[in-house]
Amino acid sequence: MAEPKRYRAIITAVERYLPDKVVTNHDLERIVETSDSWIRDRTGIVERRILEGEATSFMATEVARRLLASRQLDPAEIDLIIVATITPDMFFPSTACLVQDRIGASRAWGFDLSAACSGFVYALATGAQFIESGAHRRVLVIGGDKMSAITDMQDRSTCVLFGDGAGGVLLERSEEPDMGMIDFEMHVDGAGCEHLHMKGGGSLFPASHESVDQRLHYIRQEGRTVFKFAVVRMAEVSLSLLARNGLKADDLKLFVPHQANLRIIEATAERMHLARDKVMVNIDRYANTTGGTIPIALSEACDQGRLERGDLLLMTAVGGGMTWGSALFRWAI
Repeated sequence: MAEPKRYRAIITAVERYLPDKVVTNHDLERIVETSDSWIRDRTGIVERRILEGEATSFMATEVARRLLASRQLDPAEIDLIIVATITPDMFFPSTACLVQDRIGASRAWGFDLSAACSGFVYALATGAQFIESGAHRRVLVIGGDKMSAITDMQDRSTCVLFGDGAGGVLLERSEEPDMGMIDFEMHVDGAGCEHLHMKGGGSLFPASHESVDQRLHYIRQEGRTVFKFAVVRMAEVSLSLLARNGLKADDLKLFVPHQANLRIIEATAERMHLARDKVMVNIDRYANTTGGTIPIALSEACDQGRLERGDLLLMTAVGGGMTWGSALFRWAI
C-alpha cells in the first residue's frame, strides 16, 4: 500500500480578469456572414470580451496581483509561477517571466505551459507536484489567452467562438490529509494535430510574406471532428478519474468543464449522468478563452457560493494537440 501524501496542494484563492470591451453576436454580424441566432443555437455564446492595447501578460499579471491581495501575501512569498497559454506575448522570455518581474516575486521561478484549452488543468497538476513533494509552499497557476490575436475574422467558423480573458489560483501547502488535490489524469494524442492548430510562427513556418499571405498565423479547426472528440474524451476522462478514486458523478458538488461550446458541456454532463445544477456554465458571456475558461468559471462559481469546505470539485478540459485531462480536488476554503 502506498504511503499517504505528507503534503497536499490546496487552492486558497481564485481570481479572474476580463477585459472591459464587450463584443456581441450582433457586432459580429457586421463583420462576417453570421447571425446572433446561428451562434447562439450552435455554441451558446452571446458575447465575448476583447483585450485592446495590451497582451496576455497584462491579464496574467492582473490575476496574479489579485491572488496575492486575496491572501495578503508579499510577492516574495511565491515560489513558482506557471502560466498556461497559447498566446504568449512573445516566444521568449516566457509570460511567466514577465509576470514575475511585474509583481516583484523576487524568489519565484516560472515557465509557460502549452496545452491549448487543456493548459490550465495541465498546469494545475504540474504545480501541485511541487507542493506535494515538499519542494515549494506557494505556487501561482494562471491560465489566460488573448485569442483575438490569433483569430481570423474572415473565418466565420472560428471567429465567433473565442474571447480574451484570464484566471488563476494560488496553490499552497497543507498537511490536512483529506483536502486539496486528490488525483488527476492527463492525456495527449498528437495524431489530432490536423484537427486543431495554428501552423504559422514556429520553426516549421516562420513568419514570412508567404506565411502571412496563407493566413497561417491564425487558429484553424475542424469543428465537427473536434466536437465529437471533446464530448467523448471529456466524459471519459472525468468518469475514469472518479472511478479510480471510488467516486461517482453524484458525489461531486461542482463540475467545471472547459467552456468551448454549450452543446459539448451539455452532452458531457449527460454522458456522466450529472445533474445540470452541478455544472458551471458561463460560455454565454465570455466565449472560449482557451487556457482561461476553467479558472474564470471557477472564480465566478466561488463568488456565487457554489463551493464550501469539503466539497468535491472536478475540472476537465479538451484542447488542441489533441490534449485532454481532469483534476479532482476537495475544496479547502
